[in-house]
Order: sequence, then C-alpha cells, then structure tokens
Amino acid sequence: MIPFNKPYMTGDELYYIKDAVAKGKISGNGYYTQKCHNFFKETIGFRNCLLTSSCTDALEMAAILIGIQPGDEVIMPSFTFVSTANAFVLRGAKIIFADSYSNNPNIDAGVIEELITPKTKAIIVVHYAGVACDMDTIMDVANRHNLFVVEDAAQAIDSYYNGKPLGTIGHLAAFSFHETKNIISGEGGMLVVNDDRFDQRAEIIWEKGTNRSAFFRGEVDKYSWVDVGSSFLPSDVTAAFLFAQLENFQKIQSRRKLLWQTYNEGLKDLQHIDDIELPKIPDYATANGHLFYLVCKNIEQRSALISHLKDDGIYAVFHYLSLHKSPFYIADNSNRLLKNCDKYADCLVRLPLFYELHTQDQVKIIESVKTFFE
Repeated sequence: MIPFNKPYMTGDELYYIKDAVAKGKISGNGYYTQKCHNFFKETIGFRNCLLTSSCTDALEMAAILIGIQPGDEVIMPSFTFVSTANAFVLRGAKIIFADSYSNNPNIDAGVIEELITPKTKAIIVVHYAGVACDMDTIMDVANRHNLFVVEDAAQAIDSYYNGKPLGTIGHLAAFSFHETKNIISGEGGMLVVNDDRFDQRAEIIWEKGTNRSAFFRGEVDKYSWVDVGSSFLPSDVTAAFLFAQLENFQKIQSRRKLLWQTYNEGLKDLQHIDDIELPKIPDYATANGHLFYLVCKNIEQRSALISHLKDDGIYAVFHYLSLHKSPFYIADNSNRLLKNCDKYADCLVRLPLFYELHTQDQVKIIESVKTFFE
C-alpha cells in the first residue's frame, strides 16, 4: 500500500537529540530552541518567533495576545481544522464563519467586510495547502476597521505572497511542525510575532505567565508571575529534532515541490473533464509542495475515486468537514449557507505526497487517477 504520508527523517535527528541530552538542559528554551529561532529569523526573515508545542498552542497564544474576551467576534474560514476555531473559543469568542472561493479553498476575501460588526475583534486567515490568501485585500479591510489579523500558516512554511514569506504579513502567525507537514518535529509549532507591541508579552505568556526568560538573561534579579500564560514552549529535545530538519530545509522543499509539479503536469488534462478541478495558484501566491488535491464533481464520485485508488494499493484521503455544520458549533448557532466550503468538504481528495514517495509510485498514482476518470 502506498501510504498517504510518511514522516521523513534526515538522519541527524537522533544525533542532535543525544547532543541536547548531553548538554544537560532538555527542558524548554534551550540550546536547540535558540538555534531554531535563529534559523527562522536569518533564513526566512521572521522578525521574532517562539517555538511552541503545537500550532494549536501558537494560535492559543495569539488569542491571548490580541485580548480576545467573551463576546468578541472572530471571522475565519469554515474549511479549516478545528484548532483554528478552538483557540479563540477557549477565550470566549463567537466564531463567524466565512465561505471559501469557488475555485480555491481559502477564505473569500470579498465577503469578509460584510461579516464585520461592532463586536468583531480579528480576522483569522488559513493559507490552505500552503497557498496564500489575498492578503492585501484582507489587510486593507482589517486596517480600515481596526482589526487584528492572525495567519494560520500551519501548512505554509516556505510559501510566499507577492514575494513576502507567509507568516510575516498579519500581526501574528502560527506554524505547524506536525508529522504531516513539510518540516516536522513529531508534534510542534511556532508563533511568529510581526507587531513589536506583542514581543515582551508573548515571551511572558510562553513562559507560563512569568518573566523567567528575562531573569535568565540577567534583566531582572528574580522572576515572578506577571501575566496569564501556560507552558507553551516545547522540550529542547523536540527542538533538536526540528533543527535536523531545518538543516535540510532546501533539500526537503525541493523534493516536495518537484512531486507537486509532477502531479500537476501529469493530471492537468483532467481539467478538461466537467467539474474536475486541480489546485488553482493565484498570481500572487506560490505552491510549497505541502499537499496536492483534486476536487471531484460530487461526494459520490470522490468516494468512488478513493475506493478505486485503495483497490490499486494507494491510500488517498479527504480533508476537513465544514466547521459551521459541526455538532459543537451548530448547537448554539444557526446553519448558514456556505456552499463553496461544503463543496470542498464533500468533493476534495488528497493524493499521497511525502519526501520518500518513489517516482515509480507517483507514476502509478497518476495513472490510476487517470484510469478512473477515463
């Protein structure tokens, strides 16, 4: 069976983990945590970043930093993972779900402004499959209405919007290093801080609400509880694993982008079949090789395609369900019509894409898909 995903190990993960242990500090914010922070600042250009135990943690930190309170409204796409919503629900926010584009699973920037009310506090964008949202339009709306923008860039490492790295445009951004992502640490994430008014408080929230990091830098003579917070920082063992991945960043990305392009070239003729869609990359965006998907014409066709691929020894999967229809949300909210979101929930199928996917296996997948539609 060709799996949907296989975590890639560079070969140095255990070496760096052993070194982290030998250094005698394996709790958070150690030697390898700092090396990872420096990599992201120097190589990608993030002005300030903090590793977290997950992307979910980074989103929860963002919700605290922008001051979400009970009754605040937060606009976000319905076609996303539940963590995007949960991080803000935990602070008491009411989620206002927006639809996707008809030809792109990202949030439709053109519908955001009509959803804004006096209670709106923030817009959360999700760069689905590592493809940028329309950030100029979104930032313009946010600036005119004095709203915060948080980029859920879980899938978007090494992706760009008009030449700008995703994660550097909104006030805050959250990345994932889960084993299904391009660059991994098993579980793991990162908060990127683009607004300097959040720098000091982000570090305090990260360190359980204390000024512990300032103490270790010699800036205060003792550390104490100064704000809300939690243990959001990961073990330095996790950071050591991640650093081995970062040293191979370009190699991993080159391979994944090649696999993505091979799918795109091999399946482009399917676009001539009625109602079959391949990923649409807007002129302002890039593809980072995170995932490759097809959009079938209905849920029955998608189920049949997944079954056909399984019979050929290929494991393909669908993705998110519509959050605006989920049991937790619908219990306290009316069911709005978000037809494009529902289309992707019913019709989108993801093909295997991972670093060690063999060329002959990818050829087999492409041929199996084409055979199904023929």
